[in-house]
Amino acid sequence: MNKKYTRTFVVLIIAALLLFAVTTVVFASPTGEEASNAPAIITLVILGISAVLFITELIPLAVTSMAIPIALVATGVVDAGTAFSGLSNSNVVLFAGMFVVGGALFETGVAKIIGDTVVKISRGNNTVVLFGVMLATGTLSSVLSNTGTVAVLLPVCIGIADSAKIPRGQVMLPLAMMASLGGMISLVGTPPNNTVKMVLDEAGYESFGFFEYAWIGLPLTIAGLIFMMTIGRKLLPQSNENIDDSHVHNTELLTKKQSKSKQLISTLVLLACVIIMATEVMELHLAAVTGALLVVVTGCISEKEAYNSIDWTTIFLFAGTLSLATALDTTGAGQMIADAIIGVVGDSTSPYVLMTACFILAGGLTQFMSNTASCALLAPIGLHIAAGLGANPQAILMTIGIASSAAFVTPIGTPPNTLVLGPGGLKFIDYVKIGIPLLIITYIGCLLIIPRVWPFFG
Repeated sequence: MNKKYTRTFVVLIIAALLLFAVTTVVFASPTGEEASNAPAIITLVILGISAVLFITELIPLAVTSMAIPIALVATGVVDAGTAFSGLSNSNVVLFAGMFVVGGALFETGVAKIIGDTVVKISRGNNTVVLFGVMLATGTLSSVLSNTGTVAVLLPVCIGIADSAKIPRGQVMLPLAMMASLGGMISLVGTPPNNTVKMVLDEAGYESFGFFEYAWIGLPLTIAGLIFMMTIGRKLLPQSNENIDDSHVHNTELLTKKQSKSKQLISTLVLLACVIIMATEVMELHLAAVTGALLVVVTGCISEKEAYNSIDWTTIFLFAGTLSLATALDTTGAGQMIADAIIGVVGDSTSPYVLMTACFILAGGLTQFMSNTASCALLAPIGLHIAAGLGANPQAILMTIGIASSAAFVTPIGTPPNTLVLGPGGLKFIDYVKIGIPLLIITYIGCLLIIPRVWPFFG
């Protein structure tokens, strides 16, 4: 038997035995505190096993992801309807729709035209290409949803990478990272920013202005850009070997004569999606599906090509892991993690100790939960911490919001990361290599800036 599959089989057996053992022990005493904590404990075990399988990639990421809801249902943590509700999640619908819109750009040759034009303007300088992509991404995501930004730029960036003859991962990963960083600049860039504002509003505290987040978000975006252009660039994937092109055409292979009218239509549809997402006159997923239908009915892409343009690894990865995020929230497992870390802080009144605890808590959870869910879970806890210690709630909630948005280390923490996984030919470890340094940079930035802009005490 192939060594890789042998290791995979052994790991799966060990994981199954571990889960079975924990379930058996927990449910052996159906009363008392242990019984009430049973779902949370099982959820934490499934989280740990999933993390190992995600990092090692002993089995495909999509397989691991879809095994999660099955394990949660089998152990009685959630019901089947809840476990598989991720398949109808609005972000999953958004992904599918924008993959089809992007597929139309490939089929009509627009992506290649844009890629060739950018490369020509940059005179073949890959450094200029990378800088341009990140600058555009950071700027757009500061006023657009970071998910929407990546969704509309994805096909364009693939065209740029193929035209410049550089590995797609070297463009895709910076695209995702800069979308998350740029989203920290304003209220609408990333959901955690809006979440902490709403929590403060509801509690009657002074809240944040639209661009007040830029005090911390803009320096972090600039620092991230500098990192990606220097040290981070050396850590990016060096080949296209992991790319599965079955769902999208390589722009270099498009040799058939393209219809100018269909090129115009597919371009206008993409621009319409951008405008709608910027103005929010329509929900993102509705705009994406409408755009997908338009490019199909106008003949920019055939029905079969539309199906093939969808990266199903991305769909199943995101849909499967949403059940884990739900379980962490509903079973109290996320709260258990929060309580454990907060317990370490004790009665400390040092702003830096408080920030470190809040950052570790939010920054750790957001790598495996949606950043929206982790922030929604922790923001109310942040208010209690502030009230108990007499600290400024703005400072604590800003720390939690920024840390929740710093989902750099895994492909499942935030939709932009998931979107680029398949098209970029990326592995889980690629996110770890880039994400951990960016997480550290974000932490240092918070320590340096937040206490000065929003003092913890006084």
